[in-house]
Order: sequence, then C-alpha cells, then structure tokens
Amino acid sequence: MELPEVRNLRVDLLGETPEGELVHIELQSTNDSDMALRMAEYSLAICRRFGRMPAQVILYVGYAPASMKTSLEGPHLSFACPILDARDMDGEPWLSSTHGEESILAILMRSGTEIDTIRRILRRISEADRASRPTALAELFILARLRKIADIIEREAQQVPILEDIMDHEVFGPLIRQGRAEGTRDTVLRLLARRFGPLPEWARSRIESMSANEIDLVTDRLLDAPSLNDLLP
Repeated sequence: MELPEVRNLRVDLLGETPEGELVHIELQSTNDSDMALRMAEYSLAICRRFGRMPAQVILYVGYAPASMKTSLEGPHLSFACPILDARDMDGEPWLSSTHGEESILAILMRSGTEIDTIRRILRRISEADRASRPTALAELFILARLRKIADIIEREAQQVPILEDIMDHEVFGPLIRQGRAEGTRDTVLRLLARRFGPLPEWARSRIESMSANEIDLVTDRLLDAPSLNDLLP
C-alpha cells in the first residue's frame, strides 16, 4: 500500500548544546489532538536529517489549561514528549534581562502581579531606542491576546508618556487602539517571515486580501501551524 505525502516539516526551535545534544522546542497555543503524532514526526525527521534523536519539549503558551495528549503507544513503539506550561515558568529573569526585548516574553509567565508585570514590560519598552518601540509594543499586544489581557495593556500603555508617539504611529497605532486589519497585516507578515522564512508571493497576497476577522484567526494560529500551507489553506 502506498502512503504518498509531499510536505516540508518546519520545527519552531532546534538547537545544539555544547555537549552535542539536539534540543527541539515546539511552541503551542492551542490544545492539538494530534500533538503527540506531530512531535513524533518531527523527532524522526530530525533524526533522519542529523542522525541523532533530539530532546524535545512542548512549550504551551495558550489560555485554556493544557490538556493535549503527548504520548503514543503501539505494539512496537512507545513515544512521549514532555509539555511545559509557560505559566509555570519564572518570569523574573526575563523581566530583568539585559536584552530588553526578552522582557516581553514575561507576559506569558509567572512573575508578581499581572499589572506589575505589564507595567515593568512597558517601562522596558519605553527605555528602548525609539526605532524599536513600535515593533516591541505590537509584539507585546500579540502575546497579550494569548492571555486575553490586551485591553489592560492598552490602558496602561496610554499612561506611559514616552509611548504616546507609538500610539499615533500610522501602522501600530490602529493595531494598538482599534485592532484594525491595516495595522495587523504588517506585523503578521513580518512574524510569518520570521517563522517560515521569505514569504512566497501567494502567501503575501493571501494576507493582504484578508478581512480583519481572517487576520485575527491567522494571528491566533500563527504559533501552532506547522507550515504556511496549513496556516493559509
């Protein structure tokens, strides 16, 4: 029996430790019923490419409690992959990082009160160089949607005087204040390029023709989709 399949698997993060161990981290924002199968496929594909099985972990950044199955059992196969909920991670080292952009990730983690974390992140963004602030704030809003606190961040951002110029930015202002598709598209296109590499023309055209609701759906699934074809059918 033939099992034809043509696709290009793309993992989120793959690195190598000084000791030569491969480490695969997969980001996930929804509970995927096929997650165990996906991770097994990634593991075998990495082994085929590099000749070594990787250590793997699913980094869950979703809002609902993590409930996906992460193991497979068969007559001659046993596979399991650990899952780590970002809410169980200590956000303090990220908030205190010498790299200001890393502080944004603390919005997904555990660190003091929610409002204190938001204010500390906004303060770090306000202290960054002027050119990087709009992108940092837009990325913070995208992550905040995973925690359903974008409205809180919008209110707090209005209280930071140095960020007022960002709120009037022709691209990011509408994204922050109103969530308009015009502002979201530019950010989504850049994040897609970071995730999947240079975008083909068909993908760019598809994003540019989407409605505001369709853009929202793409943003919500951006971290989970294994390929552009899955994200933009």
